[in-house]
Amino acid sequence: MSQTLPPKTCSIERMVTMDQDVQLVLEGKKTATRRNGRYADPGEVMELDGRKFEVTKVYQQSLGEMTDEDAQKEGYTSMEDYKNYILSLHPGMPFLPHMTVWVHEFNEVK
Repeated sequence: MSQTLPPKTCSIERMVTMDQDVQLVLEGKKTATRRNGRYADPGEVMELDGRKFEVTKVYQQSLGEMTDEDAQKEGYTSMEDYKNYILSLHPGMPFLPHMTVWVHEFNEVK
């Protein structure tokens, strides 16, 4: 079941950087983030505001496969809210169902 992951394209320190997203993580409302590249390996730890969060899963997913449950892991109530947030960050970018992103799921290390 374990797949071999390609090399990372960025570092874990850059995985969650937007103030709004950091706040959602710290509040326990955001337990996943999607990026165009791969920012972490499973087991790697990111630190936000002095708290540690361990990456538990890293996998690819198309935007069209996302569900409301996936959007809730991102800290949003629905796919529509998540889509609007992403498009507000990237004006003019199309939200294409076939576009593949890297999903990084994580939990706080207690």
